[in-house]
Order: sequence, then structure tokens, then C-alpha cells
Amino acid sequence: MVTDPNVLARGGPPRPKTKRVYKTVTVGEQGGVFRILLDGKPVMTPLRTPVATPLRALAEAVAVEWDAQNPDIDPEAMPLTRLVSTQLDRVTPQREPLIDELMKYAHADLLCYRAAHPADLKALHDAMWQPVLDWLAGSHGVSLTCVHGLMPHSQPPASVSALRAVISALPDAPLTALQATAAITNSLALALALTHGRLSAAEVFAAASLDETYQIEQWGEDTLATDRRRAIATDLNAIGEYLRLLRLN
Repeated sequence: MVTDPNVLARGGPPRPKTKRVYKTVTVGEQGGVFRILLDGKPVMTPLRTPVATPLRALAEAVAVEWDAQNPDIDPEAMPLTRLVSTQLDRVTPQREPLIDELMKYAHADLLCYRAAHPADLKALHDAMWQPVLDWLAGSHGVSLTCVHGLMPHSQPPASVSALRAVISALPDAPLTALQATAAITNSLALALALTHGRLSAAEVFAAASLDETYQIEQWGEDTLATDRRRAIATDLNAIGEYLRLLRLN
């Protein structure tokens, strides 16, 4: 049996569920590459590439996701599979176009747009966001400028070049984690902090959702917002686990 997982992004209309018909999930190794096998046949990405990794721990974790699917196969319950598939289908064959797309966040990074008021929200922005930018400047030579308000502003060309160099230095697997995190948080600074272990997934969620959390504390939270925040936290936790598995190699 050959099965296609969904790619990383959530949203859109729900896909029809597929019944689990395989009995066994195993990890097969050949030439230092580990594949996930369902009844001995490979799981395939949406572009028909075998789901495989040189990292045994990651392959075993992906296999656990597939073994947990019962009675239906739910792609949203397999975030590690989606990340590995994204790397194989999109990141590895399209590195430079992907990095070009990521650089669009450079001038719109969430952490660079601060509140001028109220004073307590401004203080929260400075306390939670500025240390991440200070780390980015001190550890990677990327100095991003900040403004108060939402009017667009451009980063210095030298900062953009330094940011691109830091991103380009990432191997394909961490780059996959970075692009997924940036898409969730609208911040390359937070994505790099998670990818390099400067922040945990929980800390990235707290920073990325700071404005919304502040509003909830003022006015309360509705059910839809709660569900959306839970989904974002779950996705970030999965990316954090993916990065942890990468570091085990």
C-alpha cells in the first residue's frame, strides 16, 4: 500500500478521511536512509517521493504517528510526517526560491512593530520581544530596527543580507522547521530562535501571541479563538519536537 500524507499547512476544507487498511508499521534501513513502511511498502509524499530520513530517531517517531492512526488516517495528527514530506517535496528541491519567499518576512517581522500605547502593552513588547532581537544581533550579527505602530518600514540592506546568510546556512531539515515557524508566527526572529534552541516552542507561542493574549486578558476569549490558539500551540510543539529529534543524530 502507498499512502499520501498532507503537507504542512492547516486550513481549507476538510479532506475525506481514509480508512486504515495496513496492519504493520516498520522502519526499513537502506544505505543509511530510514523509510517508513506500511505492510512492507513505503509511505509516499504528495509528490510521490518515499518518506525517508537519515535520522533513525526521526524515522521511528514518524512510524509511531502512522501506527497511531486507527480507524481513520488523519494527516493533521501526523505533524512529523508533514514536516518530513515538506522537506522532501519543497525545501530540498526548491531551497533558493523558498529562501526568497522567507525574506519577505524581513521587513514585516512581528517583533519589529511595537505598541506605542497602552503603556503596559508597550512594556510587554519590550520585555518579551527585545531580548530575542538582542540575541539575533549578538549571536548572528543581524540587527533589526523597530518602530511603534503598524506603518511598514524597511530594514537596512546590511541587516537583510546578514539575515539571509544566517538562513541560508541552515541545512534542509532545520530550514523546514524555520519556514514552518515563520509561517505560523510571522517572524523570522522567532523562527530562528526556535530553530537554534534560543527559545522553546512554548516561549515562541507566548511571544507570537502576546498581543492576542493581552486582548483576551482585557476582554475575554471566545471558543473559536481558543481552538485556533490551541492549534497554533500544537503546531509549534510539533516543530519543537522535530527539532529535538534532529539534534539526537
